[in-house]
Amino acid sequence: MTARERISEAALSLFEERGFDQTTIEDVVERAGVGRTTFFRHFRSKEEAVLPDQATLLDQVTERLTRPEPEPLDVRVTEAARIVLDHYLTEGELARARYRLVSAVPAVRAREYAGQRAYQRAFRAAIHAGLPDVPDRDLEAELVGAAVVTAHNHVLRCWLRGEGTDPVRDFDRALRRATEPLRRTGTDGAPDALAVDAARSALPALERLLPAVRRLADADPSQS
Repeated sequence: MTARERISEAALSLFEERGFDQTTIEDVVERAGVGRTTFFRHFRSKEEAVLPDQATLLDQVTERLTRPEPEPLDVRVTEAARIVLDHYLTEGELARARYRLVSAVPAVRAREYAGQRAYQRAFRAAIHAGLPDVPDRDLEAELVGAAVVTAHNHVLRCWLRGEGTDPVRDFDRALRRATEPLRRTGTDGAPDALAVDAARSALPALERLLPAVRRLADADPSQS
């Protein structure tokens, strides 16, 4: 375990044992077995020690959103959001401890909110870049970016509270709804997935109607 990881885990355990305001940086470094200089080499504040991976995750999300690959925009957006979910699922109980602190400590909650705004800006920028140049492009990017972050947060928080039994399934369903406008817009030039499904469902009925349509087309107009 790195010094950074030891500091973060020590901080979380002390904040839960004694309370955030009652725990000093001296308490944290003593528990972690490091000096104050080491603490400030990795973190600027106690709040940052609670959420140590925000910047790294944002970099990973941005890299996935901007990677020059042929996947449709909705796929890139979904995969980028999944990076954050997977990180917290891997942390398990450590993520739940962070969530309890975020819920209880306004200073930590403010830092988490700032991180969410940064995620939303990253999604909005990528979606805007991937949409065609239409009058509502700015609005669509803003709406879908907000929907993606909201859908992700809803699924994650349900899991953190112990309410979700299958967060991966819930995430896939939520992100499909949030990114539906991107498939409807057809930004990658491919047929819209929902339209293809609808056409496929209607095909049997169309095949049954086709003979009657042909008979009408071949009918003698004078008999009409």
